[in-house]
Amino acid sequence: MENSDFKRTYIYGESALGNLKKNQMPAYPRNYEIWYTYAAGFNRGLNKAINDVLRTNGTITLAQLDTIYEEILSPNRLSDRVDEVGVKISSELRTIVNEVEQYVSSTSNYGNSLLGASQDLSKTEDRQVIREIVSQLISETREAEEKNRSLNDQLAASQAQVMELRESLDTIRYESLTDDLTTLANRKHFDRTLEHAMQDANETGEPLTLLITDIDHFKQFNDTFGHQTGDQVLRLVAVAVKQNVKGQDIPCRYGGEEFAVILPRTNLRQAVAVAENIRKAVMAKELIKRSTGENLGRITISIGCSVFTPGDHAQDLIERADQCMYTAKRQGRNLVKCETDPDVPELLTETGAA
Repeated sequence: MENSDFKRTYIYGESALGNLKKNQMPAYPRNYEIWYTYAAGFNRGLNKAINDVLRTNGTITLAQLDTIYEEILSPNRLSDRVDEVGVKISSELRTIVNEVEQYVSSTSNYGNSLLGASQDLSKTEDRQVIREIVSQLISETREAEEKNRSLNDQLAASQAQVMELRESLDTIRYESLTDDLTTLANRKHFDRTLEHAMQDANETGEPLTLLITDIDHFKQFNDTFGHQTGDQVLRLVAVAVKQNVKGQDIPCRYGGEEFAVILPRTNLRQAVAVAENIRKAVMAKELIKRSTGENLGRITISIGCSVFTPGDHAQDLIERADQCMYTAKRQGRNLVKCETDPDVPELLTETGAA
């Protein structure tokens, strides 16, 4: 396993085990998954639910943890929502089909009535009979018009319902690919998009670069001021990242305090310029603790930048950007380093700083 992934996941794992011990819970896979996700901080809803219980009771029970898991983290939750919307769409489509079938049947009956009336009229000159036939035709015509209006109303209502359900599916898809805390693309989206971007770069010959960003001393900051302030820091950095990328670029939350930016059709020089803009934007912001108004000073980030080379695998590109980022940390933090910098190669195999 790559050094950066080892460090990050090992810290999350230690934190998960610590919470299991603290709350005297068996280390079953599901319990470990909950506390690991809590440590990573990816699921804002999960962290809030657990923190609310801890704030109220000082501890959390297995039953409470199970409830939170089923409501927020269960792998079946998203598929259940998709299934629910799918059932509603199927029901709405069946309603439309039934309405159309009834309308076609009534239209056929109306056509038969017109044909029968035409034949009857051709056989008589009796005014009374003619008046009765015409009266019957008027009545059936009004009935047909009413059914037509009813069908139009039903189709309009069904169209609105289907549009609403489609928006629900879009929302579910968005949630499945979006980090809840920062609203950036999540790791799943990052992995998928990077593969597509590399394939495109390979086919077109256009450049592709990757930024990996890490908040300096984040763990110390988080431990000192608490998780809520730590979340505020993550959102602040996310905003700085979003404000300094172009429309085609894909900013993502890569790890707990790490961010990534995929830069299609962007060469290394341009990517370094983007990274510098992000770094300066973060450093320019003062962090104010919302609960007290206390000025907590400024935060900084270290950024590593790599460029796609034909034949690269995704992990190759990620690892080089990661190692450049750790070089920036070793050189004093609050820096941008790219793989062509002369001081990077000799440090590629060394352990990074936090």
